[in-house]
Amino acid sequence: MFAVQRRRLILERVQAQGVVTLRELARAVEASEVTVRRDLRLLEQEGLLVRRRGGAALPQERGPASSRENREKRAIAELAATLVENGDAVLLGAGTTTQQLADQLVGVPGLTVVTNSLLVGEALARSPQTGVVMTGGSLHGSTYALVGSAAEQSLTGLRARRAFLSGDGLTTEWGLSTATMSAAGVDRAIAQAAQEVLVLADHTKLGTDSLFQTVPPERVAHLVTDELADPAILARFAAAGVTVHVAPLRGS
Repeated sequence: MFAVQRRRLILERVQAQGVVTLRELARAVEASEVTVRRDLRLLEQEGLLVRRRGGAALPQERGPASSRENREKRAIAELAATLVENGDAVLLGAGTTTQQLADQLVGVPGLTVVTNSLLVGEALARSPQTGVVMTGGSLHGSTYALVGSAAEQSLTGLRARRAFLSGDGLTTEWGLSTATMSAAGVDRAIAQAAQEVLVLADHTKLGTDSLFQTVPPERVAHLVTDELADPAILARFAAAGVTVHVAPLRGS
């Protein structure tokens, strides 16, 4: 069974039952508990479920940990928004952090945003001062992202000052990476269309590699993360020439 199929079955089981044990999920998808734990972590990063001790639950079951994660992403988005100038042309990839960045960019005069995220487009639709360009492509339902060859081709010939991307992992050796092949292809095209790539990554994603590389390490110009990030990891990024921005957490 392919990983994408396995994760879809896991998500369907959690949606149907609300709360499911790790053992039940492993049996349902005929995989080891170690593999299912990895799948649950990736699905949680996409906001589709929340991990519990010994299993998983629907997002509405989330408690203080969810509030903390949202606070981290909001802080990252607020800081990233200060790196966008009036009249800018920027690219925003799909993801919950870039969606929060879009919320922060509402009202920026003369801004043009190119994105493959329906959620980013929806957030900026209420800003009359912002021009929004959507890529083509097929809808990836769980992330509300447009993916596939049409999305990638629609980015050909574009050139923007900066691209803001997130993913499932970021290291100085492998760069930015994601667990989904279709998302990786579009993110690569977004990165290629930008003069500079800025990665928005909370502390849990730093020092972690995922399956598909989207941005090689030498193309990561800026990292925007939260204050819980390991200083040693941040020092490695700085030594590699990455400009590191650390967002303070309010109310922490």
